[in-house]
This record gives sequence, C-alpha cells and structure tokens, in this order.
Amino acid sequence: MYNLTNTILAEEPLKVVGMALLVILIIVVFVFFLLFLKFFRLWLQAKLSRADVKFSELIGMWLRKVNTSTIVLSKIMGVQAGLELTTRDLESHFLAGGRVPNVVRALVAANRANIDLTLKIATAIDLAGRDILDAVQTSVNPKVIDCPDPAKSRGTIDAVAQDGIQLKAKARVTVRANIERLIGGATQETIIARVGEGIVTTIGSAITYKSVLENPDNISKSVLAKGLDAGTAFEILSIDIADVDVGDNIGAKLQAAQAEADMRRAKAEAEKRRAMAFAREQEMRALVVENESKVPLAMAEAFKKGNLGVMDYYRMKNIMADTSMRDSIAKPKKKE
Repeated sequence: MYNLTNTILAEEPLKVVGMALLVILIIVVFVFFLLFLKFFRLWLQAKLSRADVKFSELIGMWLRKVNTSTIVLSKIMGVQAGLELTTRDLESHFLAGGRVPNVVRALVAANRANIDLTLKIATAIDLAGRDILDAVQTSVNPKVIDCPDPAKSRGTIDAVAQDGIQLKAKARVTVRANIERLIGGATQETIIARVGEGIVTTIGSAITYKSVLENPDNISKSVLAKGLDAGTAFEILSIDIADVDVGDNIGAKLQAAQAEADMRRAKAEAEKRRAMAFAREQEMRALVVENESKVPLAMAEAFKKGNLGVMDYYRMKNIMADTSMRDSIAKPKKKE
C-alpha cells in the first residue's frame, strides 16, 4: 500500500509537466498556423512566380517590421522581368529608408532599354534622394526644360545688346539623364542657370539687336558650344530659342539719366557761383556803407581845419540834389 501511494505521487508531477508541454505545443502550433494563414498567400504567390521567398524569410521580415507585401511583390516583378534580385538586398534597402518598388521599376525599365544600371547604383541614387525611376525614364525619353523656369522667375531672360536695346528671350532645353553622373551631378536648376547666363552673354556681345532678331539660332549654337552640361546629371541635346521680344531702349534711358545728372550738377555749380557772387556783393555793399559813414566825419574834420567852407558845402548839396533829380527824370515810370 505504501509503495502504491509513492508511485501515484511520483506520477503526478510528470502529468503536470506533460500537460504544460502539451499546452505550449498547442500554442506554438496555433501561432504557426496563424502565421501560415497570414503569409500563405504571399508565399504561394512567390512560389508560383519562382521568386524563391522562404516562409522563414517572411516570418523574419515580419519580426523586423518590414513590409512583406512590398518586398515580395517587388521581387516578383523583378524576377518576372529577368532580374536577379535577392530578398536580403531588397529588405536591407527598405530598412535603410529606400523606395523598393521605385528602384525595382527603374531596374526593369533600364533592363528593357539596355541601360547599364545595377542594383547597387540604383539603391545609392534612391537613398541620395533622387528619383531613379524618373531618371531612367528621362534617359529613355528626353524631357524639355523651360529656361527660365516660369514658376520661379518673370518668364524671360533679359539682356542688352551693345546698341542699348533690351531683348527678352525664352529658351527650351532638351536634356537626357546621364545615369553615370546622376550621383554627385548637378540638377536641372544648374542647367537653367548656365543656359540663362550663356544667352545673356551672347546677346550682350551682339553689335546690334537686329542681328539677334535676324538669326536667333546663333544664340543656340553659341550657348550649346560651351558645354554647359559638364558636371551635371544631364546631357544637353539641343537648345532652342522659343521667343525673342524687343524690350526697352536701355541705352537711351541711361543717356537720359546721365543728362539729368549732368544738368543737376550744372545747376548746383551755378547755384554755388550765384551764392558766391551774392556774398561778394553784400561784402562790397558793406564796404560802401562803411566808407559812406566816414564822409560826415571827414567833412567835420575839414570844417574844423578850415579846408571846407560853408559855401563849398552848399554847392556840394546843390550838386547832389541836381544829380538826384536827373536820375529820377532818367528812370522810366512804373506801370500802374
């Protein structure tokens, strides 16, 4: 009886452990069943497309918080297009913040157009912030850039010929993306700035504005010959002058402004001379008044010394009165 009791007590822990293991096994199987239901469609889709995506890779991406649909569909798209892509490469680019579908579409487009573009270069361009798909499309189908950019300027490039006439030009630049120079190459804003500078230089070197209006293609040839696409991510195919309009006569305006400035300077000089003459006149009048004030003193001194008599004084007064009368008669009468 004692041995039977000990045997029953010894079997109880084993049953508990067995039940616990059974419960854990059921939970694990249930979790795997849920994961199987979650990823079965993607796994089957990849399997049928020969994309070679393992179930363990799907679970690993899910644990690493990677968008499994994006990775699987992108890989299927690449494999169907004949590209050799690995799940690890796509996943690492996704974790780095890249746009995986955009990169794969660009690789497919480059492969169809026989453009040498590797996954490493494509991911590097994408992580640099450039739109690799747009670059490939521009490389296949060149795009036209308005110069200047209507959204960022007044719409025309203004330049002045040597005869002083202003010309307003618009250009259209046809460019093709250069994949090899896309990393580190300047953007289309640099192309617009360089083309605008070339147009201003060419118009400014023209002797007369009529020569520019007669042959606007000379602007295109001169600007295109300067190699403005050096160091940029584009290759300039052509530069076309869309429109050339005559603006203001800048030379005449500058001459008028110069004449106005000269006139103001002359007026200032004349005013300065007038002020100096007026000051000199006032100085002379002051001297006259000073000398006139000395006359009575001199006369008094002459009377005292006997050099001047009373009759001489009266004769002088008569002469002064006669002179004043003659002056009044000689002056014209004022009109009422």
